Amino acid sequence: MRKSARIPSRRGAGELESEVLAALWGAERPLTTADVQRAVDSELAYNTVQTILARLYEKGLVSRAAEGRRHLYRPNKGAEEMAAEQMQALLRRGPNRQSVLQRFATSLSEEDAEALRAMLKLRRRRR
Repeated sequence: MRKSARIPSRRGAGELESEVLAALWGAERPLTTADVQRAVDSELAYNTVQTILARLYEKGLVSRAAEGRRHLYRPNKGAEEMAAEQMQALLRRGPNRQSVLQRFATSLSEEDAEALRAMLKLRRRRR
C-alpha cells in the first residue's frame, strides 16, 4: 500500500497575516521576508510571505526599510494596541454597545474580571 503525500492545510489570508504579525511581534529586530518565512512556516512559499508582508504594509500595519535589495519589516503597533483597536471597532459595529459589553464582561474568567475591575478603579481615581 502506497503512502499518500501529506497535503498541507490551507490557511486563509487573515490567519496568515496574524501569524506573520505574531512573528514580527516576537522578534527583537526587524525581519526580512526569509526571516518571517522561517518563523512562520518554512514550507510556506517565499512569494506567499512576501505578498502577506506587502498587504500588511499597504494596510499600514508594518513598516519596511530597504537594506540592499531586500526589505526589513517591523510592526507599527504592538499586539495589545491592535487588539484594543479591534475590540473598539467591534463595539462600534454592534447595534447595542452596552449589551455587547455586558456579554463580554460576564464571559471573563474571574482573574480577568478582577484585572478589569482594578483598571477601572484606577481610571476613576485619575479623573
